[in-house]
Amino acid sequence: MQNEISGTQPAGVMHPSILKVIEQKKALKEKLANIKHKIGVYSAKGGVGKTTVSVNLAYTLHSMGYKVGLLDVDVDCPNVPMFLGISGTFSDEYPLRPVEKDGIKVLSTAMFVDDVKKPIIWRGPMIGKMVREFFENAEWGDLDYLIMDLPPGTSDAPLSIIQLLDLDGFVLVTTPQHISAVNAIRSGMMAKRLGVALLGVVETMSDGSPKGGKEVADTMGCEIIGLVGNNRRFGELSDMGLVPVKEDERIREEFISIAKKITG
Repeated sequence: MQNEISGTQPAGVMHPSILKVIEQKKALKEKLANIKHKIGVYSAKGGVGKTTVSVNLAYTLHSMGYKVGLLDVDVDCPNVPMFLGISGTFSDEYPLRPVEKDGIKVLSTAMFVDDVKKPIIWRGPMIGKMVREFFENAEWGDLDYLIMDLPPGTSDAPLSIIQLLDLDGFVLVTTPQHISAVNAIRSGMMAKRLGVALLGVVETMSDGSPKGGKEVADTMGCEIIGLVGNNRRFGELSDMGLVPVKEDERIREEFISIAKKITG
C-alpha cells in the first residue's frame, strides 16, 4: 500500500520507462548488427567543419576498401547532400532507403525537405523521433563504417544517438580558435560523461601548428588525429558538389592519415 501511495517502485523492480529504453536499445542493436563501426563527428559549436570532416572521412574510408554509410544527423540544418551534389526529394516510404552516391550510402532530412525556403522548425521530441527513424526504419545493409555528421550543441540529436546506440566513439572537431576549442571540450565532456570513447580531435582551418586542437587534446586526454589545412579549395569544391579528397591530392593525403588512425 505504501508503494501505491508514494508512487515508488519496490526494491529491485525497474520503472517501466527504463525497461522500455532497454528494450529499444536491444531491438536497435539487433537491427544494426550488420554495421561494424558507428562513429560520430562532433562539436558543440557550428561552423567548425564537421560536415567537411564527415564527408571527406567517409569518402577516404571508401577509397580504402571499406563499405561506408554517411548519415546527416543535423536534422534542421542538413548540408551533406549539398556537399555531395545530391538534389531533389526522395521517397519517404518505409523502410527509408539511403541514396547511394559514389558507392557510399547517404541519408539526410534534406532528401525529404529539399526546399531551403521551407525551414524545418521542430521541437526536441520531433528531432529525437527523426533521429530514431534514421536507425529503426532505414535499410543500411552491411557496412564497415557509419559516419554520422552530428549537429552542434549538447542536447536532443547527439543525446538521442548516445542513448540509442553503442557508438565506437566520437571524433571532435575544432578550429585553432580558443572559443572553438572550449565548445569542442564541452562536447567531449558530454561524451565521456555518457561513457562514449573519444577517438581523437581534428583541427580544421589549421596553419600546421596545432592550437585549438592541442587545447582540446590536452584537456580531454585524447590524441590529435589530424590537422586539416586552411585550404580555400575546400569551399570551392564543396560549393560545386565535388568532394575535395577526390579532387585534391594534398587534401586526400591529410584525410588518409586521419582515416588510418581511426581504423587502427
